[in-house]
Order: sequence, then C-alpha cells, then structure tokens
Amino acid sequence: MSALRILNGTICDCTACPRLVDYRQAIAREKRKQYREWTYWGRPVPGFGDPQARLYVLGLAPAAHGGNRTGRVFTGDRSGDWLYDALHRYGFANQASSTHRDDGLALTDCYIGATVRCAPPGNKPLPDEFERCSRFVQEEVRLLKNHRVVIALGKIAFDHYLKTCRTHERAIPSPIPKFGHGVAYPLPWGVTLLGSYHPSQQNTFTGKLTRRMFHAVFQKASRSINDQ
Repeated sequence: MSALRILNGTICDCTACPRLVDYRQAIAREKRKQYREWTYWGRPVPGFGDPQARLYVLGLAPAAHGGNRTGRVFTGDRSGDWLYDALHRYGFANQASSTHRDDGLALTDCYIGATVRCAPPGNKPLPDEFERCSRFVQEEVRLLKNHRVVIALGKIAFDHYLKTCRTHERAIPSPIPKFGHGVAYPLPWGVTLLGSYHPSQQNTFTGKLTRRMFHAVFQKASRSINDQ
C-alpha cells in the first residue's frame, strides 16, 4: 500500500477535533432536504488525485453538503463545479464535473488537498483545529515529491502552504510572499506558488471571482509546468 493511501486512511479515521466531529456527524444525520436519499460520508475528507502530480491544489475545508456528503474533496458543491471545470479545461481532469466518488473522475498530474479535513461550522475552522490538522498537509506535501506548482485557493491556503514549507526547513523568501489573486512566486526549492480567490459562492456570486479570472490562474499553472 502506498504512503499516500496510508495517509488518507489515517485522515479518514481522525477524531482529534471534538467540535468538528460533532458538527460533521450532525450534518450527516440531519442532511439537506434534496439529499435525503444520500448516505452522507460524515468523516474527514482525504486528498484526491495523481500521486505523481506536478500540480498541487490546496483548498480550505470540505463543504458541509459537498465533500462531507460525498467523501471526495470539492465534490458535490458549486466550488467543485468551478474547480473541476478549470482542471478539465487545462488537461488535469478527464471530465468537467464532480458529483460523487464513483462518477469516473480521474486527475492527471494534479492532486487536491485541504488545510482542514472536516467540514467546519460556518466554514470557519478555529486556530487549534488548523494546528491539529496541519500534520496532514505537511505529510501530503512531503509525499507529493514531484509537485512543482501550487495553486492556493484563498489566503488561508496560501499562508498554510508557506507555513508547511517552514516545517520542512525551506528558506522562505524575504519579503514573505503575500496573497493576491493571480500572484505567482517562484520559490527557491523549484516550486511556483500561485494565489487564487477561492471559488466559493461568496466570491463567484458577487463577481469578485469570474470564470475568466479563475481560468487564468490554471492557464498560468499549465504553462509553468509545460515550461519545465
């Protein structure tokens, strides 16, 4: 069994954060009206994708009725609709939709993770929950030895990737890279860090993030990988 599969099994069994355990299990029991026939996953959500990936996409946390329902990161919610559409457009996914774990979706040269693996109340993990979950991102980054481009979806993911690099004793550039949509930072160890607004409804419904803006980040990632 591969080290990534072992890590994902450990993630799925985690009960380190009582507040998150209570919340995700409550959501799985109560369900949303349109998903009454679903058996909710209701557990921590592991990473997903190609173990040899050169592109690593890091998000915030599973959605209560998205990943917490389906058991796959960015699957079954509006954010996932945007993400997998972009990945498909630039050749990282075999299809543009992600509805459930057995829908045939496969990623090529891409792996997706999250800073927190349980759906949090109000989509806002607490500082101690980020801290407890950080070991999973640290190990994921360590095991994804081929990753050369990181797309951080939101400032929290951006900052947590850099924090993870510090734990791996990487020399962070000075001044410290600052999050912004479309920013690109070549890091000294051969990785390019890209920032993107998160494709949450809060950003997409208000027009803060448009499809064109979002696709531009993935186009930049694709070009960076192909130029290597």
